[in-house]
Amino acid sequence: MKLFYIVLALILASLNLRPPITSISPLMSTIQSELGISGITASLLTTLPVLCMGIFAPFSVKLSRRWGNEGAIVLALMLIGIGTALRLFVGATPLMMFTSFLSGVGIALAGPLLSSFIKQYFPTRVAAMVGIYSTAMVMGASISVGLSVPLQNILGGSWKGSLAVWAVLAVIALPIWMKLALSARKDRQSGQISAVDVEALPVKNSRAWVLTLFFGLMAAIFYSLTAWLAPAIQSQGYTKETAGSIQTLFTLISLPSTLFIPMLVHRYQRRVFWLVGCALMELIGVLMLNLSVSPWLAAIPLGIGAGGLFPIALMLPIDETNNAQEASAWSAMTQSGGYILGALGPLTIGWLHDTTGSFIQAFYGLAIIIVLQIMVQLAIGNKKSSPAVHDKPEPNL
Repeated sequence: MKLFYIVLALILASLNLRPPITSISPLMSTIQSELGISGITASLLTTLPVLCMGIFAPFSVKLSRRWGNEGAIVLALMLIGIGTALRLFVGATPLMMFTSFLSGVGIALAGPLLSSFIKQYFPTRVAAMVGIYSTAMVMGASISVGLSVPLQNILGGSWKGSLAVWAVLAVIALPIWMKLALSARKDRQSGQISAVDVEALPVKNSRAWVLTLFFGLMAAIFYSLTAWLAPAIQSQGYTKETAGSIQTLFTLISLPSTLFIPMLVHRYQRRVFWLVGCALMELIGVLMLNLSVSPWLAAIPLGIGAGGLFPIALMLPIDETNNAQEASAWSAMTQSGGYILGALGPLTIGWLHDTTGSFIQAFYGLAIIIVLQIMVQLAIGNKKSSPAVHDKPEPNL
């Protein structure tokens, strides 16, 4: 299989992993108003898929053994596409919650599978490919945030249509992945590549638990910002369109960090420097928001910090394992436990906002989570990654 085709498949799949979640935030106030739901209930629209990403991530390992990484990713993309498309028909809160659940299951399965896919096809280019993978995710998030309100306006004020349109990304990706899955299946049947073995989750490995805790705190901060940054900015007197634009800036600013920081970590092996540095940028951004500094300025350190931490969290389990099977198991564990913990972030922010009537106290709570994250980052340290075992030669140009 040509390198270009494999990289294209990776990018198209990655673009699908955030719009079902991030497209909601700019429309949150409208959704709350039309469905008549509270802040904590509205936060479930973001929390539920993140929670699903935690609960269902371990199932990706078994699906990979049954159908291979490629075939299992086809199933994940189908779930994301169906869940997103169903939002066009939402008339009540339960169906809206179901769409978040369905897309969340698809995203849960795709995450560890794509990490294993990278280890399988690119064992010596992990940092670069994780950068591409996570950058594509951020691009999907950025585009969905930036276009949610304009699409609503174009579609005659329909927030349902604005949310459902992102199913197009799955429609585009599926033919590519179906072809890739068919090719991989033929290669396995002919013995050109070996069948996928299942590696047990590393539940007895203390290092894996440290990475899981880091992933959870990182996710709690990231998804809290994803869900509540735009509403918090609106509470300061800005319009829905302006808040959406600022959140788009937040995601766009994160793109360079997402692409280049994994490469810098891989090259210089100074993990603590990059980890803590990115966390401090997040802390500065949150404090700027609470101190009434322009949210346009606050979005810059927030984007740099969040953009850098996410790919590092994805890269660590891949770097510290020896083959695609171990990478899948470690990624499944870190993402499972991490997303379950991360799901509490948006829920907590919604609860604090309902309780206090203000985002200030909620965002100070977010600052505390960032400090806890720094403590875990120090525990991760500068340990170098394990030498990779090449379980499959990289594809040729």
